[in-house]
Amino acid sequence: MKKIKEIKDLAKEELLDLLKDASKNWLAHDGLWFQAVEKELGMETAIELDRRAWEKFTVIEARRIMKRLDIKPGGGIPALIQALKFRLYANINVQEITEQSPTHCIFNMNKCRVQDARKRRGLPDFPCKPVGIVEYSGFAQTIDPRIETECLYCPPDTHPPDIMCSWKFTLKS
Repeated sequence: MKKIKEIKDLAKEELLDLLKDASKNWLAHDGLWFQAVEKELGMETAIELDRRAWEKFTVIEARRIMKRLDIKPGGGIPALIQALKFRLYANINVQEITEQSPTHCIFNMNKCRVQDARKRRGLPDFPCKPVGIVEYSGFAQTIDPRIETECLYCPPDTHPPDIMCSWKFTLKS
């Protein structure tokens, strides 16, 4: 009989694959929840409830990343850049920092699984900007309350074909 594996027995590559699968599962659940609410209560209500959920989740995610990586509050732009690399999204989307200094950075989501899935189904971009504003602002301010977030563009805004959304984070003194 084949030995049943446990997480502690997995090799590094298997653990990375498991993390990627867990991230996809989390995103699938988020999407299915949203679709159920949208079907029952309409798009506007679904976006508002999603926004409220993200308002809390993004803080939880940021705090857990800070704890895991021993990032102290108030770490500025370098701490934010580090933390963004450890979000669940980072395992399944293509993202990059295109500009950075001690006082600001620009973060782009180049490929987004949610938007790519919609494209494959012939649907327009999901209008995620209201949720994204809450999500990215809350995440950044949890890392450092001095960081202000500006949405450069996010659906339903028009955007270049190779960047789905773009965010500017600025450290205010």
